[in-house]
Amino acid sequence: MSIRMKLGVTLVTLSFAGAAFAQAPAKPSRIRGEIVSLNGDVMKVHRRSGDMVSIEVKPDTGVSAVKAMQLSDIKPGAFVGTAATTGTDGKLTATEVLVFPESARGTGEGHYAWDLSPNSSMTNANVDTVVEGTSGRDLKLSYKGGTNVVTVPPNVPVVTLTSAARVDLVPGKKVFVVATPATQGTFVAQRVVVEKNGVAPPM
Repeated sequence: MSIRMKLGVTLVTLSFAGAAFAQAPAKPSRIRGEIVSLNGDVMKVHRRSGDMVSIEVKPDTGVSAVKAMQLSDIKPGAFVGTAATTGTDGKLTATEVLVFPESARGTGEGHYAWDLSPNSSMTNANVDTVVEGTSGRDLKLSYKGGTNVVTVPPNVPVVTLTSAARVDLVPGKKVFVVATPATQGTFVAQRVVVEKNGVAPPM
């Protein structure tokens, strides 16, 4: 292949790579805070970090809430998502547990870093066994590619998803929003979990 042709192929390859990079979807952000207002499709949220953000909530954006469950409600066979911190001994201790409804089994399956607190992780997995431990209940979790044991202390919030609607997005309610960054520091909501009946999303 001639030098000119090689150069041409390289430039075309770089052009495609640049276009693919430019069109790559923005990484979703997790926004936690309190609703300040909802005007039209724009919801303003005062984040825990102290700043205010504007989030577009389209008419077809999914809105849900959570309701409290008991730790004893977690049974083998359930599919859960649990945020946890890793102790100096390497063991995982839950800071919250979401029990998914059967229709949502498999959502976000795996073990990965999470941003709820420093050094936290998220495990979305099937509950294989539940064992009463000295510090709470030990859940043995399995997911594609691995297993974890997470201790759930008695005081940790345990919730499941329940229905909510756009009318529940009122000032003063706590929210957990998964959103994609848009222009000028604004966001577009992919889904919203809102406080309802006094139960705030712990995620």
